[in-house]
Amino acid sequence: MLGIPFAMTLVAVTTPASTRAIPLESKNISLALANSLAGAAIASCRMIGKEAVVAVVDRGGNLVVLQRGDDIGPHNTLAAQRKAFTALSTKANTAVLAQRAAYDPASRNLVTLPELLLLGGGVPLVVGNDIIGGIGVAGSGGSANDERCATDAIARSLGAAPQRP
Repeated sequence: MLGIPFAMTLVAVTTPASTRAIPLESKNISLALANSLAGAAIASCRMIGKEAVVAVVDRGGNLVVLQRGDDIGPHNTLAAQRKAFTALSTKANTAVLAQRAAYDPASRNLVTLPELLLLGGGVPLVVGNDIIGGIGVAGSGGSANDERCATDAIARSLGAAPQRP
């Protein structure tokens, strides 16, 4: 009787020879790219006569850069961070998520997650097939302006229109 449980334990803790532990390789956003994106978004908003707050997060959702224009309400700082995190986490533009939550009953539960903010202005940062971070813009006079500033910044800093996963 004692030999059976012991043998089962050995089987449970052994791993197949084909499963190797190898490090993951992944792309991430650099501080220089994050600064470029934030500066480009602020400049884009100013071109339409608006100020904004811009947040850029890395692929782990960590804040890398936060830039705030003049005379922006303090609530927009957190909004920009949450938009950037939401875009990264869900791998989707926050404007698209807001529409889904409004019309798709299966997506409505997204509004109950306090970390997410379903307002336009958050865009995932995509290089090739990799999502390397997210950008969030808030305070520029509405979601459409916020998203425009974010997508303009991506086009300027990454040299192409943002790719959608």
